[in-house]
Amino acid sequence: MFSIIQAAGWPIWPLIACSILALAIIIERFVSLKTSKVAPPKLLEEVLSVTRTSVPAPDVVAQLERNSALGEVLASGLRALNSDPRCTESDLRAAMEGSGRAVAHRLEHYLSALATIASAAPLMGLFGTVVGMIEIFGSQAPGGATGGNPAQLAHGISIALYNTAFGLIIAIPSLIFWRYFRGVVDAYLLTLELSAERLARHLKALRR
Repeated sequence: MFSIIQAAGWPIWPLIACSILALAIIIERFVSLKTSKVAPPKLLEEVLSVTRTSVPAPDVVAQLERNSALGEVLASGLRALNSDPRCTESDLRAAMEGSGRAVAHRLEHYLSALATIASAAPLMGLFGTVVGMIEIFGSQAPGGATGGNPAQLAHGISIALYNTAFGLIIAIPSLIFWRYFRGVVDAYLLTLELSAERLARHLKALRR
């Protein structure tokens, strides 16, 4: 591996840094976007069951908020009712929408950085290719003489090929995982929106 890095020259180091950063983001997103941390499957039903007769006490709402991202959104609606039992349905929805926007921002954390790496890695590989071509042309003898420096010629070819390949190796998985996480986040956001809507209707019926 070290011999490949040596053959690829100094332009490979920014690509290596991008690969480490992309791997860290992918691992972090896999951990942060677990279903148990975002939208536990039975949480909404439990909240609806608890609020069937009355709004839970503030300490129960605080515990719900710490449960998950979905719990945070649902807790914001319950907290609005605890602070003002006569709050309108529009105020209730506004409270959950505001919490939902904050949650959505957290769910999308680092995705733009991963997309940037997927876009920039091929360009960085192309930059390495250009550096390799400069090495190749620099290996030619001045004055149009044939021959040149074979070692420098081989080094220039190595820089060009290794950087191009390494840029693609970074960009393709980064793009795949970005699209995957984007789909996961969109699905979670839909779940949060539908759950908040269902809780709002439930609380509206409860106050009748």
